[in-house]
Amino acid sequence: MTNIKDILTDCETRMTKAVENVRQELAKIRTGRATTALLDAVKVEAYGSEVPINQVANMSVSDAHTLTLQVWDKGMMGAVEKAIRSSNLGLNPMNDGQVIRVPMPPLTEERRKEIVKLVKKFGEEGKVAIRNIRRDAIENLKKAEKAEHFREDDRKRGEEEVQKKTDAHTKNIDSLVTTKEKEVMAV
Repeated sequence: MTNIKDILTDCETRMTKAVENVRQELAKIRTGRATTALLDAVKVEAYGSEVPINQVANMSVSDAHTLTLQVWDKGMMGAVEKAIRSSNLGLNPMNDGQVIRVPMPPLTEERRKEIVKLVKKFGEEGKVAIRNIRRDAIENLKKAEKAEHFREDDRKRGEEEVQKKTDAHTKNIDSLVTTKEKEVMAV
């Protein structure tokens, strides 16, 4: 990367990915409300390999506190049920032979506070990633300036642009975290 535009584009792309990563991590966190994203990380032992649960069943939200899974191969019902139970999500699926219902247990106040800590941790990890990307971009600008690809004023303008991107993406993460916190604490 030798010009400012390339460095800034790379910086923007990486920061956007960092924010998206935080968004995905927060989607997996249980808030007491049913969401299919909760089961995205669950893997099922199927046909000799581990596959994501959405490749063996159709998932839907039947009401605010229940997920419904329509397993395509009825022989897989037990495996899907076992995968959900052993996923450390604190869920207890019920199999009626046709569909698997996954009720969302209500969250205790103590559990809500633990979840908020986890939400803040993911937010902080995202911000650290963004600060690391900022550091990399500024180093690249300095290297390119030393290699005489552009002047000092251009580098300083580039650094200001990197800082603006950093502030915008950090603010984005803060708003994701705040929204998720409110969602978790809502009874």
